[in-house]
Amino acid sequence: MQPAAERFWTTLDQHAGIALSEGPRQLSYAELRHEVAARASHLQQLGVQRVALALDNGLEWALWDLALLRAGLICVPLPGFFSQAQQEHVLQHAGIDCLIGTASPLSERCSFQQTANGLLQRQPDAAAPVPAGTLKITYTSGTTGQPKGVCLDAEAQLAVAESLRQASLPCDVRQHLCVLPLATLLENIAGLYAPLLAGARVELRPLAEIGFSGAAGFELQRLLATLQASQPHSLILLPQLLLALVSAAEQGVPMPTSLRFIAVGGGRVAPQLLERAERLGLPVFEGYGLSECASVVCLNTPDARRIGTVGRPLAHVELRLADDGEVLVRGPHMLGYLGEPPQVGEWLPTGDLGHFEDGFLILHGRKKHQFVTAYGRNVNPEWVEAELVQQAPIAQAWLHGEALAQNAAVLVPRRGDCSDAELQTAVERVNAGLPDYARVHHWLRAAEPFTAGNGLATANGRLRRNALFNHYQSAINALLS
Repeated sequence: MQPAAERFWTTLDQHAGIALSEGPRQLSYAELRHEVAARASHLQQLGVQRVALALDNGLEWALWDLALLRAGLICVPLPGFFSQAQQEHVLQHAGIDCLIGTASPLSERCSFQQTANGLLQRQPDAAAPVPAGTLKITYTSGTTGQPKGVCLDAEAQLAVAESLRQASLPCDVRQHLCVLPLATLLENIAGLYAPLLAGARVELRPLAEIGFSGAAGFELQRLLATLQASQPHSLILLPQLLLALVSAAEQGVPMPTSLRFIAVGGGRVAPQLLERAERLGLPVFEGYGLSECASVVCLNTPDARRIGTVGRPLAHVELRLADDGEVLVRGPHMLGYLGEPPQVGEWLPTGDLGHFEDGFLILHGRKKHQFVTAYGRNVNPEWVEAELVQQAPIAQAWLHGEALAQNAAVLVPRRGDCSDAELQTAVERVNAGLPDYARVHHWLRAAEPFTAGNGLATANGRLRRNALFNHYQSAINALLS
């Protein structure tokens, strides 16, 4: 067992009370330790090496994940929001020899045979070697191509969890509700490991109860009902979920009075949205991280919070800027991408551009997404797009301006009956707060929403910019002609 994992279990040995719950079923910290040890022993007896978790959020997901950590075996979460092709790629690329889940057409195509209840095994083809110490391979959906496997050891994962525990101490979080899929590294580290280190209770519910359906569907009413029933102290939300929650609160929907810490990350959050949350009394704290750094590296906290920033670096990392403004991170990070040369060098380039103000990091956007206008102005489209989707009529937005004298946007209305006049008014409101070179000078209505199904977005909602350009290039040329 790696030293970090030993420290983790030593800490959990000191806790009492309820550790995990799912509906009426609860496990105390003592029962958790016993259950995890039994499952770890079972996996070791089976002789498996690389195990994929294909489970819904719940006790089973958490227990098997913790058992793999205890056993020193490689855990590969299989996101339910990945397409069938992406899931098959993960199973083959990672050389999975044990699949924890139910038999399915996917498991049959990949030659898995059920050997025990909920355990399927196979003898995989020659698997790509993993960097020494790898205990988790988390696949990033990316914006192009197949997902990439980020190899992490226990040290990196648990260093982040410990920093998050320290950062949330002023809020005395005793109950966390997992809202995001546990297959996402953010919820896995910040929503499972960190609360357990703090001796808190982690409440787990199937994703359908939270409101998720399919790869991109979401029912806000289910989340609201779950929040009222659960009365959690903490949540982790994506920007679009926070927007839905804030909009509901503004319309008079009551929010749980129990909430003490709502972390938001996974994409750019418009300062306007955070200000709206603050007016409602919602304790929202923006953060920033990436899978390559085992998730969170910066976070606003009750002791150090500034809207418009992603917070200060957590205790386990150092950040600095490259000459071009790219954010560099030193500290626990990935061992490398599966099948590629190991990660070398102390400082990991993030691909994100930013600057510091009084120690708080302000992000500008992705380095590779930045475009240069015909007048030589650098524009990070994510900034403008985040402001656009704050407007009630606009659900999605993509901004294009590379080598153009004026920028053009493609807008997805939030309602089918939304008029062009409403969209124009929304654009004008955003433009009023932007410098001329970043404004939306022209726009057109999208033919359909940007989804993974039509190839215009990733499974977790990030825009596929090259695909959008290819799809709308002719329409933009006609708009600007």
